[in-house]
Amino acid sequence: MKAWTLAGKVLFAALFVAGGVGHFVATNVYVKMMPPYLPLHRPLVLLSGVAEIALGVMLLIPKSTKFAAWGLIALLIAVFPANIYIYQHQESFPLPPLVHLLRLPLQGLLILWAYAYTRPR
Repeated sequence: MKAWTLAGKVLFAALFVAGGVGHFVATNVYVKMMPPYLPLHRPLVLLSGVAEIALGVMLLIPKSTKFAAWGLIALLIAVFPANIYIYQHQESFPLPPLVHLLRLPLQGLLILWAYAYTRPR
């Protein structure tokens, strides 16, 4: 694997591991992002944090890279409704509106990045 390819993979994995840790460090922030129609906000936040950490680490293990990439794609799709909810309720989240808007296509870019790791190298 080329150095830049490995660096990209490590960066991608680190984004998810750090995000997953954030689910435990700032649980209440993530709970606030949950759409009200979803049940069990706190358990779902913690479960998604575990998933982000586990899948991020697994992405770096060659035998589990493909599985982890598909898992991250599924996770990114699963959390997309929360991003829509945040965009629709911007007044509750102290970031500029453009940031909330950019989160939506960013999910697509992250899915494409994960998809790159589902393909044989």
